[in-house]
Amino acid sequence: MNLGEYTVIGDARLRDFSFSSFFPKEYNPTYCEYEELPDPWSAVARIENAMLARKPIRLTITGTPINYLVTIRDFQYEPERAGNPGEIYYEINLKEYVALDTRRVEVSGGTAKVFTTTTRPDTREKPNTYTVKSGDTLTKIALRYGTTARDLYAKNKTTIGPDPNTIKPGQVLVL
Repeated sequence: MNLGEYTVIGDARLRDFSFSSFFPKEYNPTYCEYEELPDPWSAVARIENAMLARKPIRLTITGTPINYLVTIRDFQYEPERAGNPGEIYYEINLKEYVALDTRRVEVSGGTAKVFTTTTRPDTREKPNTYTVKSGDTLTKIALRYGTTARDLYAKNKTTIGPDPNTIKPGQVLVL
């Protein structure tokens, strides 16, 4: 059941969060709180993977009471704006996520049992391998299957060889 957003009379509206910022290329103590910054493109890939996974993520803003499960509604980025090579500027829109309670009723011998769950189990079969097609890249394949190109390469280094940019159609990769 892909119900999307739902409304229950009397309940508060789900919160929207939007902000823009940038992923810096290098640490700068005037605006960076942590010294070990991820590579800007790795940060972009991580957000895109979270979007593709279609699962909620946690939004926590330090020093505020903001701590919510959210879904990513939109993510736009612009590399290297205004003479800042290597930095990636972005805008992100998030929506509060609330799990929908579902009920399952089993009737046996005239007696009904009601089971309540907050999440539906994922029954889709996940493939174990992928056959490379013309035009594929490790990044494209990784995004499609909710992983990173780095992890995909690590699992398939013997198949791909020393250069991760040289995958060939017909190669079978382990997911």
